[in-house]
Amino acid sequence: MTAPEQSGDNIPPLDAATVALVRLSACVAAGSEESVRSALGECIVARVTEGWLEELMLQSYLFAGFPRALNGAREWRRMRERAEGGGGRPTEDSSYADLFDWRVRGQETCATVYGANYDKLRANIRALHPLMDDWMIVEGYGKVLARPGLDLMRRELCIVAACAASGQDRQLHSHLLGARNAGAAPAQVTAALHALEGVVGKLELHRAHSLWDKVRTLGNQQAN
Repeated sequence: MTAPEQSGDNIPPLDAATVALVRLSACVAAGSEESVRSALGECIVARVTEGWLEELMLQSYLFAGFPRALNGAREWRRMRERAEGGGGRPTEDSSYADLFDWRVRGQETCATVYGANYDKLRANIRALHPLMDDWMIVEGYGKVLARPGLDLMRRELCIVAACAASGQDRQLHSHLLGARNAGAAPAQVTAALHALEGVVGKLELHRAHSLWDKVRTLGNQQAN
């Protein structure tokens, strides 16, 4: 993906693999098992790497819950095992011995996503419950979203898709901004939302586009 914002015929496109991954994220978060299988098929055609697919499934539990993340991972594992004749089991590459590193990485990653709103976010989450703040940093941003297998910009576009599909407007607002803070051009965020056509309900998709219009307009005003 290219990062600079452009216009007209020079709008930077999302590559086919990213489009397929974004659509899969929406299906895991709010679609049927059949839609997950179909989206996985699109990923295979688009040559999404196994590493990206593994990371998408792992991060999905943060935004879709364990039941949907497990269902998505099961469909992916079945498809992979059929292709490999039963081989290719995943390996564990981290443990809770890495807790300190998770906290440090989590603070850095969360600060990147939230930018100038980082301190306010931490205060707001601590007010809800101090443990939620700690879990968000260590578990969410440190253990999961700071993993190296998928870049933060694509992670954020996938989170946008998950939040749009499940109608989580507050989190969608935050991660639309987060995608921009992680390096996505406005045209790329727009392209990610357009990629959700056919896998996200029309009402949810309309609300997502409307929210993005507000976020983008506010950003343009602040830039001026």
